[in-house]
Amino acid sequence: MLDKVRKLLAKAEDPACTPEEAEALTAKALALVAKYGIDQALLDAREERAPVVGNRLVELSAPYLREKAYLLHVVAAALRCRSIRLERRTTDGLRVSVHLFGFESDVAGVELLFASLLVQAARGLLREPVPAGEQPAAWRRSWLVGFGAAVAHRFEAAAARLPEPEAPGTALVLADREHAVDLAVQEQYPNVRTGRRRRLSGGGFDAGSAAGHRADLGGARVATAHRSEITG
Repeated sequence: MLDKVRKLLAKAEDPACTPEEAEALTAKALALVAKYGIDQALLDAREERAPVVGNRLVELSAPYLREKAYLLHVVAAALRCRSIRLERRTTDGLRVSVHLFGFESDVAGVELLFASLLVQAARGLLREPVPAGEQPAAWRRSWLVGFGAAVAHRFEAAAARLPEPEAPGTALVLADREHAVDLAVQEQYPNVRTGRRRRLSGGGFDAGSAAGHRADLGGARVATAHRSEITG
């Protein structure tokens, strides 16, 4: 199923693809990702397999570490996963990683979608010049936050359009899995805190939001996300 998603999104990312075609391909891919996770949940329930929550640590590459972590959080939340941002200061500066918790089918979808969006964000920033009078790093940080906010809005809209699952008991199964994920997070991070709201001085939010609304919601393998960097 995830291979089908990769192929659909590769077509959507083709420069020869029209915006309308890309939107249709992306919508189909997102529906498949959601259905894949639900189908796997129902299969586990039918086979009476005990829910096993996995976790994965994603190391982020500088620059704009917190903005990338926000984008990953947006994708994780959309696909029934939880994410914990971890920060540490080293002699080389700030290091940021994100600890993902979720079932394998859901985490795989998160990695696919985040990898593609990270690449698309990098391309979007390269295409858009920083306006005169703006501090480049501040403008790009706000651009990335706008990009992530638009993606979050699109995920919410796509979820609202998805048809109700036909299988009885689906909502209960998914609720049980979400509870299991929450327990796994609480067990490993019993004292987790919500981060403080950030104040951004750059004026790139609207431009980033527009790019986020145009973005394909998925694409490359997770390995690409580890190699790709948004230029500073």
